[in-house]
Amino acid sequence: MILSHVWGLLSHPEDEWKAIRKENCTIGRCYCSHVLLLAAIPPLAGYIGTTQVGWQVAAREVHKLTPESALSIAILSYLTILVAVFTIGKLIHWMGQTYGAKQTLPQCIALAAYTATPLFLIGVMLLYPVLWLNLLIGLPVLAYSVYLLYTGVPIVMGITKERGFLFSSAVLAVGLVTLVAVLAVTVILWDIGVGPVSTG
Repeated sequence: MILSHVWGLLSHPEDEWKAIRKENCTIGRCYCSHVLLLAAIPPLAGYIGTTQVGWQVAAREVHKLTPESALSIAILSYLTILVAVFTIGKLIHWMGQTYGAKQTLPQCIALAAYTATPLFLIGVMLLYPVLWLNLLIGLPVLAYSVYLLYTGVPIVMGITKERGFLFSSAVLAVGLVTLVAVLAVTVILWDIGVGPVSTG
């Protein structure tokens, strides 16, 4: 069922992780029922926010992006999210052997995808791109995603909580490295001219 686990992850995560573990999820099913839809929220909201609302820097004039520039950024962002979820899932599968976990690759990708659910949902804040407001709301949501990770790893991977804590910490480190890599590629692309173009 499409988006069947979203409410459960927000209201009773431990029970929902157990339900996710019991599912015979394939990569295609996980992507089609969850990732493809939710991963579109931040790029779509960002496109609308940067072209229709704009943002201010130090109370100066409002800056907006051209529709063409915002569209290319939104598409690249969407593809980056899809690749990042798969990559982190693949790394979870690879690291699982170290911690005695023997879950399948689809289960590991599901773990990565469902852990990111709050981050996908908070992407709606990009409709109104005010940095301080987005940070104020985004940081607790990021903390909840980390909580989901630490709760979900031992359940989904079928390992003890002690090993799960170490495993989750390793996954969190991988996630941060992935984020830094994405930011580095973004800077390089902007430097060679593939970046935001303001109106006016």
